[in-house]
Amino acid sequence: MMKRHVFSKALALALLTASLLCLSPDLSAQRQLLDQVIAIVDEGVVLQSELAQRLHDVRQAAARNGQTLPSERRLRDDILETLILESLQLQFAERVSIRFDDDTLNRVMASMAANNGMSFEQYVGMLEDQGAYLFTREQVRRQLTIQELQRGIVNRRITITDQEIDNFLNSESGREVTAAEYLLDHILVARSESDDAGTVAAKRSYAAELAARIKDGEGLFQVRNQARAGGAFPVTSTDFGWRKAEDLPRLFAGLVEGMEVGDMDGPIEAPNGFHVIQLVNRRGGTEQMMDQTNLRHIMLSPNEIRDDEQSRAEIEVLRRRILDGENFGTIARQHSDDDTSVVAGGDLDWLSEQSLPQAMQEVIGGLEVGEVSEPFRTDGGWHIAEVLGRRVTDMSTQYARSQAEAALRERKFDLELQNWLIEIREEAFVEYVN
Repeated sequence: MMKRHVFSKALALALLTASLLCLSPDLSAQRQLLDQVIAIVDEGVVLQSELAQRLHDVRQAAARNGQTLPSERRLRDDILETLILESLQLQFAERVSIRFDDDTLNRVMASMAANNGMSFEQYVGMLEDQGAYLFTREQVRRQLTIQELQRGIVNRRITITDQEIDNFLNSESGREVTAAEYLLDHILVARSESDDAGTVAAKRSYAAELAARIKDGEGLFQVRNQARAGGAFPVTSTDFGWRKAEDLPRLFAGLVEGMEVGDMDGPIEAPNGFHVIQLVNRRGGTEQMMDQTNLRHIMLSPNEIRDDEQSRAEIEVLRRRILDGENFGTIARQHSDDDTSVVAGGDLDWLSEQSLPQAMQEVIGGLEVGEVSEPFRTDGGWHIAEVLGRRVTDMSTQYARSQAEAALRERKFDLELQNWLIEIREEAFVEYVN
């Protein structure tokens, strides 16, 4: 039976970061000395230097975490098998043209630097001092490539039926997954055991003053920042992130379920002080209302015979024809370069504006129903658009089913990934050298 060697993205990057921080110049020199082929894997190879580096990383990580490793022989065999599987996957990714540009690698490395309390420049400088910068970028590239490949291949192999979704939604775990989640903002005027009655009363009054300002329309963020800059008493806050009611402090759990987005409550008295909360957003649960817009558009993309400026001029002509009374749909069918909507006369049907490109969102949000926009530019080309209608739709059922499908897919992912890895390993040509 094949061993399990696939890590989650977060765990893999954490392990990669930890191991790279411990890379020593001695080992970099050792890589150069030990560079010889130890396995031929289809059209690729595994080098002795790769095995030595991975053994070093695993031992270092195990020592830091207090983990017990298997015997030296078993550890070497397991890591070699992992490297073989990685080689197979990287060859597969090359064949399907999965690649990551420098900007993406830099963003990942900036995140790794932040996780270790460093700026990007400090992190790069440290790696360069250790002679490990290029090695680190290559490891990040390999990890991202393998993850992207696995996500694409495995998700295509997973099937989720409507019956599975129905069964899941009717189960206890399904009800937990689809329960509403809340995003809270928060202010705390803290109290201490040494506070006398007068100080407690003053803090209560100060928290009530902050709450009143928010209720009168000031943003909680602004109120909190001003209080931090120079209020009567120090204030703090907690970033709760998205949480279900049961995962919030008991003090707030019973309140949020009855709040509407934008509502605030406070001061709420607790042993640690006086709290003010505001419901910033809500998602999931039995009600998922979504603003939808029905719009149509015409897009002209620059090409070999029409440059960007000519495209803009032409779409202005089309806009003028529509304003003069010609039918929008007819002109869209005759001229639009958007293959997905041209047959429907440019009609994109009902959709959430958040699903549109940012430049289009900004234009559509400012249009009245029936108004034809001025020409505007997106990555696709030049557009004009018309809003045909707006509505608020209850998407609770669709949202719940989407959550259920995602949860079921996650449950199946690891097993299907292992099945796929077994298949490609069994079909591969592998020859051990020495």
